[in-house]
Amino acid sequence: MSGLHAVALMGATGTGKSALAQPLAAARDCMIIACDSMQVYRGLDIGTAKPTAAELALVPHGMVNCCDLPDHYSAARWADEARECIRAENARGKTPLIVGGTGLYLRALLEGFADIPPEDPLVRTRFESMHWLDGTEPLYALLQEKDPVIAAQLKPADSQRILRALVVEESTGTPLSSWQQQASNVEPVACPVFVLDVARDCLRQRIAERFDTMMAQGWLDEVRWLASLALPETHPAMRAVGYRHLLNHLQGDCTLDEAVQSGITATRRYAKRQVTWFVHQTPTAVHGDAEHLAPLIGKVLDGKG
Repeated sequence: MSGLHAVALMGATGTGKSALAQPLAAARDCMIIACDSMQVYRGLDIGTAKPTAAELALVPHGMVNCCDLPDHYSAARWADEARECIRAENARGKTPLIVGGTGLYLRALLEGFADIPPEDPLVRTRFESMHWLDGTEPLYALLQEKDPVIAAQLKPADSQRILRALVVEESTGTPLSSWQQQASNVEPVACPVFVLDVARDCLRQRIAERFDTMMAQGWLDEVRWLASLALPETHPAMRAVGYRHLLNHLQGDCTLDEAVQSGITATRRYAKRQVTWFVHQTPTAVHGDAEHLAPLIGKVLDGKG
């Protein structure tokens, strides 16, 4: 098989992607490449459902623990590094299995993003200070002046993306909307996509049970560590589902029970958005439950699909 090739198993949080992927990868001695925007950060282990030590011993995982906080990760960076994982696996005659729920990262790999130069950290610090002092509203007004195309695509309260657009424009001298219009010359990856579906009621129950399990594993201590880093509230780690709700409790804004319940509700809403994404953004994907998908994925990994 010529060119880069992989297989993707995607789906909403709590659907059981890892449980399906582990035996498939183990039986074929191939790598699992995590497609998760939070598992890239070292220290965020419990709340991101990172593979355990036993799972890592059974199957090698790529794109886990890639950077230290307060570093920022991006879809484009993930795609570049994931492509190198795929290249290395292909070189030893293996087809890696991409597993996760971050659809934007998979799109970056398969469709490419504009090659935006790195941010100037001083510029980001300046805009984050402005946000801390004045809030999101004046930053959004500034973005409307500097990049009205991007501003029209964003909600006025979306501080994370507003900051990103302003930092890109200031760092590079080119609006983010202009960068996005540029064609990205990336090496293509042949990658059939499978989406693991679970009945809605079952998924809701799984999410609640998993949240409770994570709390029992010490998630709140992990969030205490995150809070100790004093990251700006716009950092993706501070806005991650579940983490931000437990942070609210540590800040005295709600009881622990209230934080857990709001975190479960938010996770369910997030899963619903993920389901919608994979329906509309991956139209050629094969959907099904674990029993249906396992033999299909196995055939492709074996080069018979």
